[in-house]
Amino acid sequence: MSVLTRDEAQTRARFLDVQRYSIALDLTTGDDTFDSTTVIAFTAHTAGDTFVELKPAELRSATLDGQPLDPALLDGNRLPLTALTEGPHELRVDAAMRYSRTGEGMHRFTDPTDGETYVYTQLFLDDVQRVFAAFDQPDLKARFDIEVTAPRNWTVLANGITERTADREDGAGTWRAATTPLISTYLAAVAAGPWHSIRTEHAGLPFGIHCRRSLAPHLDADADEILGITKDCFDRYHEKFTEPYPFDSYDQAFVPEFNAGAMENPGLVTFRDEFVYRSAVTDTERQTRAMVIAHEMAHMWFGDLVTLRWWDDIWLNESFAEYMGYQTLTEATRFTDTWTDFGVSRKAWGYDADQRPSTHPVAPDPDAVPDTASALLNFDGISYAKGASALRQLVAWLGEADFLAGINTHFARHKFGNASLADFVDSLAASTDRDVHTWADTWLRTTGVDTLTPRVDERDGGWTLTVGHQGSRPHHITVGTYDDVPGAPGRLELRDRLGVDVPTGEVISALGRRPALIVLNDGDLSYAKVRLDPASWDTTLRALSGIPDPLTRAVVWNAARDMVRDGELAPLAYLEAARAHLPGETDLALVQGVLAFAHTHIADRYVTPAERPVALATITGICRDLIRRTEDGDNPGLRLAAVRAFIGAATQPDTIAAWLADGTVPGGPELDPELRWRILARLSVLGAVGETDIAAELDRDPSAAGQEGAARCRAALPDPEAKAAAWQRMFADDSLSNYLFTATAQGFWQPEQADLTRDHVTRYYADAVALADRRGPAMAEAAGRHAFPVHAVDTQALEAGRTCLKDTDLIPALRRKLVDQLDDLARALRIRESV
Repeated sequence: MSVLTRDEAQTRARFLDVQRYSIALDLTTGDDTFDSTTVIAFTAHTAGDTFVELKPAELRSATLDGQPLDPALLDGNRLPLTALTEGPHELRVDAAMRYSRTGEGMHRFTDPTDGETYVYTQLFLDDVQRVFAAFDQPDLKARFDIEVTAPRNWTVLANGITERTADREDGAGTWRAATTPLISTYLAAVAAGPWHSIRTEHAGLPFGIHCRRSLAPHLDADADEILGITKDCFDRYHEKFTEPYPFDSYDQAFVPEFNAGAMENPGLVTFRDEFVYRSAVTDTERQTRAMVIAHEMAHMWFGDLVTLRWWDDIWLNESFAEYMGYQTLTEATRFTDTWTDFGVSRKAWGYDADQRPSTHPVAPDPDAVPDTASALLNFDGISYAKGASALRQLVAWLGEADFLAGINTHFARHKFGNASLADFVDSLAASTDRDVHTWADTWLRTTGVDTLTPRVDERDGGWTLTVGHQGSRPHHITVGTYDDVPGAPGRLELRDRLGVDVPTGEVISALGRRPALIVLNDGDLSYAKVRLDPASWDTTLRALSGIPDPLTRAVVWNAARDMVRDGELAPLAYLEAARAHLPGETDLALVQGVLAFAHTHIADRYVTPAERPVALATITGICRDLIRRTEDGDNPGLRLAAVRAFIGAATQPDTIAAWLADGTVPGGPELDPELRWRILARLSVLGAVGETDIAAELDRDPSAAGQEGAARCRAALPDPEAKAAAWQRMFADDSLSNYLFTATAQGFWQPEQADLTRDHVTRYYADAVALADRRGPAMAEAAGRHAFPVHAVDTQALEAGRTCLKDTDLIPALRRKLVDQLDDLARALRIRESV
């Protein structure tokens, strides 16, 4: 299949305008394909040639201005349109299209709980071609009329309000959606099935939330929270933005086997349905769901109302929505401390991505995104977390009033159109006297992470602080100074917070004793790694949990994390700090973030196999302390986080096997399906259960999540036959859906089973390449992310991967994942060697 190049898109955008798509989809034609009829009204500015894209199972017919086109002219995904005259034209395409099991195009899912079937579209970037014919590029916006024929008991959702308009003799119904305003092709959306729906009205618009029927009780339990957050964010955005919400309704559908967290289809946002919680979750996880709701709603303006012109500016969509999501949630809901979670989880994602060979500027040069295949690679920690951090720094430097004034200018100038980075910066510049263009060049056109280091001198009865700066960006930061609390060992109090611009050579100078702790970038308003001076590090080791502000603690924990990754702090020393301070930590996001890094990075990769038992014992010791601390039931979220982490780090089966047998952790929580599968997965790794136990649990929980849990457990069994069967399912049997593939991959590689899976390490590369070629970008990304042998930390594994990169023609999605994974592997080897 041909990918669309930027040059081709620019040529086609100059050549034609697209007015309208009239799309008819028939979802009653079988389990493998559906019928798709598309009528496109467009205008050619001059005489000439162009093409339309589609990826059909069968192209039945195509007519241009009433004249038939030969279906055999379809070349890959391109149908040529030749000898067009200047003026209006109508193209009609009739095709059978394939359903997907990989989350691309029209995904089809049958719920194992009740046998009900659901379909939904995910058309991002270039997957619209899997559903209907289109001039598929973001700057050819058009109006969409969508009609869907579906089975009798289904409901059809779309970008606009839908209405059932007719019934066939066989009982199937035809649904018509209201005409959309001008939107890009990748934003058209349909979701059809026997949805469980909860509908309401807000601000004069219909709002709805939807899920599959088997999840109905769980959606009902959280409906007030989900709709309350939706309404609060909607109202807050209308206080921030002068442009009103631009669509006729707001539906949120929680759909199965969704690859992303969510997708901002105008009027019909789709979310992965793990956000409909069927088991207990922590409040931080509820906050994450709320943030995704806020994030996707921000896209209604930035991304949907105003859309990028080409994919090099995808950061404009994602960075803006990421920043607005966290900020608006803090302002408008009960989740008032969202930036701590951002700092300890999302920001680390950005820092890690920005230190790999695959790093790129937040706003890459257009030449770096020459086609749609390369554009897909930029959905990473840089476009999301680093970009949001850059915008947060911009707001700190510019002031929120001027920032919002610039945003509203941007919406007014480009509504229902397309815009570029230059347009965005011009809109900001119109609302301030500051040099936004230079700021954009230094922040958005550069790569890498700056490092800020304090230099403290004590002399003449006072102290001075200068900030060492390694990097190229200006930073407007706050320096926090803290003193010990008299008579309260291990507690600190704020002395002062001082604004500093770096680099300016500015010096902080004061009389008296120096503070016990000096924290650069206190408040986390900039994007930079920070270091602590020796005296401040000593204070950290004895009083980290006594720092009064959780966001400050997040900055300090991130400093320690970065020191480990940069080889400046031994991994076991990080664990010792966690052992000393995490049992007293009160912020749930920090506990979860530190425990996750301690396990998945330190215990699983950074320490040697000989040190791993010590690392896991330290983690389980922290968890025991947290479980004991929460026996009174005052903090169930913290207790749940500790129980989960204890299960994952357990080296002996006795305790967690007893929990599974009893159906509860002593003192709670009772084991819900998620905890039962989590325990069974760990017992599978340890060889304490077998196929009979897994099958019995699947009988108990035959849901889609149960199917994934069973796949994960079966792949984790320490048995050669089980490993061979799991490998066959992943890399030879293409019937696995995206989610079942991921679950199998997550179970397969285990540090405890390195000898058992050693031969699969080199085998992985050839099989992953073949899989990516057969099944496409989504499965390539899954193979590179989840099926990569991350626990094989040795030079032979590294060389095997580098040979693959050098000698093999890889599709871009897999190459990017392998580049990142191999860089992380090389870092893990350096960390081991530096200890």
